[in-house]
Amino acid sequence: MFFVDTLEFEGLGNRSYLAGGPSAAVVVDPPRDIDQVIAAAARRGVRIAYVAETHVHNDYITGGLELARVTGAQYLVPAGAHVSFARTAVADGDTAGVDTGLVLRAIATPGHTPHHTSYVLEEDGRGVAAFTGGSLLIGTVGRPDLVEPRLTEQLARAQHASAHRLVAELDDEVPVLPTHGFGSFCSSSQAEGDATTIGKERTSNDALTLDVDTFVAQMLAGLEDVPAYYAHMGPANAAGPAPVDLTPPRRADGEEIASRLAAGEWVVDLRSRMAFADGHVAGSFNFEGDGKLATYLAWLIPWGKPVTLLADTPEQIADAQRELARVGIDRPAAAATGDPAGWIRAGEQLASFPRARFADLADVRERGDDVVVLDVRRDSERAGGFIEGSVHIPIHELHGRIGEVPDGTVWVHCAGGMRAAIAASLLDAAGRDVVAVDDGFDAATDAGLPLTSG
Repeated sequence: MFFVDTLEFEGLGNRSYLAGGPSAAVVVDPPRDIDQVIAAAARRGVRIAYVAETHVHNDYITGGLELARVTGAQYLVPAGAHVSFARTAVADGDTAGVDTGLVLRAIATPGHTPHHTSYVLEEDGRGVAAFTGGSLLIGTVGRPDLVEPRLTEQLARAQHASAHRLVAELDDEVPVLPTHGFGSFCSSSQAEGDATTIGKERTSNDALTLDVDTFVAQMLAGLEDVPAYYAHMGPANAAGPAPVDLTPPRRADGEEIASRLAAGEWVVDLRSRMAFADGHVAGSFNFEGDGKLATYLAWLIPWGKPVTLLADTPEQIADAQRELARVGIDRPAAAATGDPAGWIRAGEQLASFPRARFADLADVRERGDDVVVLDVRRDSERAGGFIEGSVHIPIHELHGRIGEVPDGTVWVHCAGGMRAAIAASLLDAAGRDVVAVDDGFDAATDAGLPLTSG
């Protein structure tokens, strides 16, 4: 009998897998913090015999090299990947015996990257699970524009062909187990649902229901901006990532926090947006620890800038440190927890700004108050409708474009409130009067705010 355990990483929208038999297993696309993978194998009582990468990842730092070193496993990496470390190069059709009756077979599935490889777990010669990485996802495929702009259309066409090859070679009941597609920006569109099979994808995935020209045109037209930190992930993975260090950072007091802010470093408050708005260190930024912390902080922060973390508890600091290490933000410069009053110097006051609903915005507009409405959603979201007269700067561009925000009190909104809170903290740190709209965008219509599109 075989098993497949899924390790979910909601912050990045990715999954890793531990799969095998009674005594040995393979790990597919492991995270950088390998301790939880080792713990999963220990719970199963299996030896990690292989670590397999589907591709050189662009959205997170892999733990594959370190996991193979620690466990003594063979490190399977696609032969076409240009890497600087020793590994077992895997080509199309290569196999590896995982356990008695269990074989891992490589299938070349270029598209997400030129060297992308999927792996099929076979039990007694029959495919029982397909680890598709960034190839065939749930209802979509991995985006083809992360390697080289000149290759994007070529790789999009390869994605179409790879998807067709997978469904041609595998039975309909075989589970499709992708790495991306659960919120990751490596997906060309976001997945609907939590699980799928070859058969389901055969009838619902655009890569399998549309002709290649239509599929490519639609996919390329729908690609979103690439997170800025992706530029650093591929080179780090190709060079061979260093082991992760999750020991607690040094503790900072109010004097040190003020000094770090004065030096231009980033001080990031991980508390809820409600708590941050009520009282925070002036100049600090709010990235909620239970939001998409790694994605948005890594996207916005100037790469290599020291970061100090503030939170309610040491556990929240540890969780954030683990999440950030997955995208290469290592070793926070310092951290502080507890009462925010202890994060400022004697005699200073915490800063604050108001939160509101779309109904409140409608009220102030009806009174004729001169306010700026700032929409920080993505282009694709705004295309579906926006508040008449609003200014649009996507959240990932705001830090470098704050000077473009018109004078006046800024009412900032997104689709739900999390990104608006980040934006409000950026504006507040820049000295602007800001109101964070903490509301679902559907409420804008209910409030009577005029929407337009185009």
